[in-house]
Amino acid sequence: MSSIKIECVGNEGCRLGESPVWDQKENALLFVDITGRKVCRWSSVTKQVEAISVDAPVSSVALRRSGGYVITLGTRFAALQWGEQRVSTIARVDEDKANNRFNDGKVDPAGRYFAGTMAEEIRPAVLERHQGSLYTLFSDLSVVKHFDQVDISNGLDWSLDHRTFFYIDSLSYSVDAFDYDLQTGKISNRRSVYRLEKEESIPDGMCIDTEGKLWVACYDGGRVIRLDPETGKRLQTVKLPVDKTTSCCFGGKDYSEMYVTSASDGMDKEGLSRQPQAGGIFKITGLGVKGVPPYPFGG
Repeated sequence: MSSIKIECVGNEGCRLGESPVWDQKENALLFVDITGRKVCRWSSVTKQVEAISVDAPVSSVALRRSGGYVITLGTRFAALQWGEQRVSTIARVDEDKANNRFNDGKVDPAGRYFAGTMAEEIRPAVLERHQGSLYTLFSDLSVVKHFDQVDISNGLDWSLDHRTFFYIDSLSYSVDAFDYDLQTGKISNRRSVYRLEKEESIPDGMCIDTEGKLWVACYDGGRVIRLDPETGKRLQTVKLPVDKTTSCCFGGKDYSEMYVTSASDGMDKEGLSRQPQAGGIFKITGLGVKGVPPYPFGG
């Protein structure tokens, strides 16, 4: 195994950095700052971050086949034209829940955008329970709700054969799997494939590698862990210099680099002086595995 190197490539001081997605066309990493209400793009060429401010908490970003991006903004699915800095609403959810917002989201192999909601936090990971739901935005711009009673809808991805959907509801401290029907986008037969250890803390964002293993960022755990969903075993732990690691994705020209987002919300002065890179974006090289390129939204 080559030696693992971790560097902070964007010391953005995000309040709640999330949803890293590699944009191959731009040679750039997309990510959001949820509470900072910004969609950001870090160029691997210029090493600079551009940001677009939006009018509500923005919790995930995805590529769009027809150009531009799609985002989850407040309780809306929305389109983002980067050049014009223009945001337009596609669909709304949870209209009966004024205190809700979207959280993590990702596009499935057929071009559907899955994203879930949660109640706004009082403090990090402290919120009214069971207020969230999991939704899909289809390519025809219709929306389907899969289930409700979710605490913090979080990490999601699909197995390499597209027959399994992996999902995290953070406060269950579990990585779950569902049977997945790629034709219809339907999910069924929920089960747990991994329960987090105490020191791993709260499971957050997630991605999959080309060997079919899951990588989960552990919020308050300061690490990403690699899991085998078949055996339920943890295979590897990579510790980062910040506690509030929030999500991860693979990127770079051959998808062999891992990018990890982090947060600074909820940290006091002393904590921030101990972890000056809190809220930064980290690049991990030397993992010896590659990731799966992100799917674009089909609508």
